[in-house]
Amino acid sequence: MNIQALLSDKVSQALIAAGAPADCEAQVRQSAKAQFGDYQANGVMSVAKKLGMPPRQLAEKVVQLLELGDIANKVEIAGPGFINIFLNSDWVAHQADAILFAPKLGIAPVKPQTIVIDYSAPNVAKEMHVGNLRSTIIGDAAARTQEFLGHKVIRANHVGDWGTQFGMLIAYLEKMQNENASDMELADLEQFYREAKKNYDEDEAFALRARGYVVKLQGGDEYCLKMWRKLVDITMAQNQLSYDRLNVTLTNDDVMGESLYNTMLPAIVADLKAKGLAVESEGATVVFLDEYKNKDGDPMGVIIQKKDGGYLYTTTDIACAKYRFETLGADRILYYIDSRQHQHLMQAWAIVRKAGYVPDSVTLEHHMFGMMLGKDGKPFKTRTGGTVKLSELLDEAIERANKLIADKNPQMPGDEIQAIANVVGIGAIKYADLSKNRTTDYMFDWDNMLAFEGNTAPYMQYAYSRVASVFKRADVAESDLTLPLVITEEREQLLATRLLQFEETLTVVAREGTPHVMCAYLYDLAGLFSAFYEHCQILNAESEQTRQSRLKLALLTAKTLKTGLDTLGIATVERM
Repeated sequence: MNIQALLSDKVSQALIAAGAPADCEAQVRQSAKAQFGDYQANGVMSVAKKLGMPPRQLAEKVVQLLELGDIANKVEIAGPGFINIFLNSDWVAHQADAILFAPKLGIAPVKPQTIVIDYSAPNVAKEMHVGNLRSTIIGDAAARTQEFLGHKVIRANHVGDWGTQFGMLIAYLEKMQNENASDMELADLEQFYREAKKNYDEDEAFALRARGYVVKLQGGDEYCLKMWRKLVDITMAQNQLSYDRLNVTLTNDDVMGESLYNTMLPAIVADLKAKGLAVESEGATVVFLDEYKNKDGDPMGVIIQKKDGGYLYTTTDIACAKYRFETLGADRILYYIDSRQHQHLMQAWAIVRKAGYVPDSVTLEHHMFGMMLGKDGKPFKTRTGGTVKLSELLDEAIERANKLIADKNPQMPGDEIQAIANVVGIGAIKYADLSKNRTTDYMFDWDNMLAFEGNTAPYMQYAYSRVASVFKRADVAESDLTLPLVITEEREQLLATRLLQFEETLTVVAREGTPHVMCAYLYDLAGLFSAFYEHCQILNAESEQTRQSRLKLALLTAKTLKTGLDTLGIATVERM
């Protein structure tokens, strides 16, 4: 049920009947305050300006022509021409009843699109660290949301598995194997990478061999490809452990590394030259973009092939966008990459559009995000200033959650405490990130993220378990709830209306790639349920009709909280 869309249609029809142009916008929004109704139509002012008439006069005409049937019990005009709409409690009750047992809580089917989502993108031969976290969990929330709505989602894990450093890594892997030290875990690969770099910097013969291996690898040499594949497989096997712990939906099948586009690059450079977009400049192949100026005011040159014949990240990203449209059939392409890469992506996409590789009907969207900061306001690091490994961060989250749960439930068996701690600890890390607007930096704070008060995962997970326990204590099956849902109290109306706004929330998250909007909705919903629970008797209600009706509201709240948290990739528990 998308009430906003329904009311927008109704108000638009009334505006057009009142003389507005056919493309007018009703601008219907959820009201910020209860005294302004449940929804507010704000489009009258801009339409009145176009028509050259007083806004309030147009608003009065629109209200007379507005056909809302039993949807609203009151419509009023406020200020210069805002139209406030108060929903009818009987209509709200009927709609809430209708979605309770409907598939996907009554979410309307969408016209399915193929949406490619680029996220996570760790580097080969390096263990995942906190810098990989935001892309991984924000991108996964986006993928889950789009899939829940009914779109075909293609997850693209753009792994850094190509480039000059692989000559050095292959040469060092060969050296290790010759010294019978080939049994590598990824934990050793950090050390492995450092040792390879040290050898490269200090041993000229090693460096020469490494440079030779780069050329051989790029030329498809069988031995080099075998060694390279070994490095990729070891890395991705370890990364998968982190994905599984994080409750992230990426698998090995979603890996689309930089290497995938390698064979496309020569043809792309040749094509850009043939189209007159790329030219030779000081031995390199360059695309000059009028949209970007250097400090002298001249068009900025974007190198797509170096004078030594090597390709750049931009060339790969051009190929990548082309592949996603031509081969994967994307209608929409979303990139969850940090904000520092924005200009680079915009330049690559400007070239993609000029070359006609991706039509304007297919969107290329950079859903950028800020950085994770420590309490000192600087990028989050270990106490010694090193990079925080993702596995160690997750270990600490679970350890802290375990202590928290054990302190609250001293009688609970240890294995149950551990199971709940896994869900709460991982949920806390993810929710702390997802509940912040992704475009801003945010401060990592253990105490805040594991608090049972405020907009946190433990609070949300506890809210779900509390609602679920009400239904359990009632000792009824869902099929026993045969009486209709009715609304007699204001707090029932507020809760039921908010429950009906779940689809609107999903729509915003899917359109904008903003999981914090879902977090804010769920937090608000949990608060409304809490107020309803305190003021409206459920199990000891005055009649069986009221008891069943309120149990239905509790059940719909539990289902909505669980479904909403699931779109964020956050698990729930029945008891905390």
